[in-house]
Amino acid sequence: MNILLLGSGGREHAIAASIAKSTQCDKLYIAPGNAGTTACGTNVDLKADDFKGIGKFVLDNDIKMVVVGPEAPLVGGIADYFADDEHLKSVAVIGPMAKGAQLEGSKDFAKQFMQRHEIPTAAYKTFTKETLKEGQKFLSTLKAPYVLKADGLAAGKGVLIIDNLKEAKQALKEMLAEAKFGDASSRVVIEQYLSGIELSVFVLTDGKHYKILPSAKDYKRIGEGDTGLNTGGMGSVSPVGFADKVFMQKVEHEIVMPTVKGLQKEGINYKGFIFLGLMAVRGDDGALNPYVIEYNVRMGDPETESVFPRIKSDIVELFQACWDGTLNQCTLDIDERVAACVMLTAEGYPESYRKGDVISGLDEVKESLVFHAGTKLNKVNDLTTNGGRVLCVTTLSDSLPSALLKSLQAAENIKWKGRYYRHDIGQDLLKMSIEQ
Repeated sequence: MNILLLGSGGREHAIAASIAKSTQCDKLYIAPGNAGTTACGTNVDLKADDFKGIGKFVLDNDIKMVVVGPEAPLVGGIADYFADDEHLKSVAVIGPMAKGAQLEGSKDFAKQFMQRHEIPTAAYKTFTKETLKEGQKFLSTLKAPYVLKADGLAAGKGVLIIDNLKEAKQALKEMLAEAKFGDASSRVVIEQYLSGIELSVFVLTDGKHYKILPSAKDYKRIGEGDTGLNTGGMGSVSPVGFADKVFMQKVEHEIVMPTVKGLQKEGINYKGFIFLGLMAVRGDDGALNPYVIEYNVRMGDPETESVFPRIKSDIVELFQACWDGTLNQCTLDIDERVAACVMLTAEGYPESYRKGDVISGLDEVKESLVFHAGTKLNKVNDLTTNGGRVLCVTTLSDSLPSALLKSLQAAENIKWKGRYYRHDIGQDLLKMSIEQ
């Protein structure tokens, strides 16, 4: 079949690489894609939120499946657009309809959903501009640090964790009264701070059945030792060592099953990924317990770049079963090796950064995969930087130290002016495994 993948980042390149291997895929189109995705299929000059243009392209090119990479088109209702169109409704859209996408599109909706279905999460309250003073009083009842979350999509920047009460109250005012994050912060969720270790768990569901994909841990801070500004992600590791069989059984029974059943109970037709942003919190008995920090309704980035290379099953067969409602009939085959990915970024990222620098050294990378996140070919066909996060190097190996070492060696071979990457991805997990 012909397949269209929406998106342009490293996540989409990793997904495209898996789709391109499928025996079920005849032609793969990526809209808009990047310089790396041209090795997997044909890039199309379409924006992921141009529903009319996408619909026309799908009909003109006999597309049978649309895989949605980023969250914005899902929250915007692309699945609904296809379902409501007589000529498009038979096309398999991998991604939830707008109502289900509110799990990511609205923090308040997600928290209420978790409360209704008794899914473990931090205590919270939601405030608006009109209840700003109540919100500031509520902050005074909490212990530092203070967690403030813009209700809507804020391009990954809408979550603030602040140690000082006065600063937290000022930040709440900026979010609600001064629209710091635009409409996204017209409502703000203030929640209890959970102390623990973060990880990501990914679920593919057809609305009734599900497959739990490999766990992963990403690294958001720009600086070594998890310091500095938050980014889109500086690297990831899969699987997560502490997420053992006992912990993952808790995740499945306390979070995954109630989430899928909750969607069914509320009449939400959900076909696609559920990203569980979790905090592993140590209980009084010493055991780790999972709490949901957030839902996302698509794969994470850069977690996809370490999770998807470990999926040995035909991804298109899984997607088709997801659409058909027969996911329970599929087998999910996972590579037992460890995947470690290191993100290479442009000078200045995550603030203003350079573009257009020529990249060299990719031909020296032999044992690792390189996924393009922000690249472009210039007029003379040189590969150049075209984003803050530029390339992602992923290595599969028998151990985490080996995978990390090989990714770092490959990263060092890739050059451009101002290229930067973290050298300590995964070191916290190595330390934990030694201490245990």
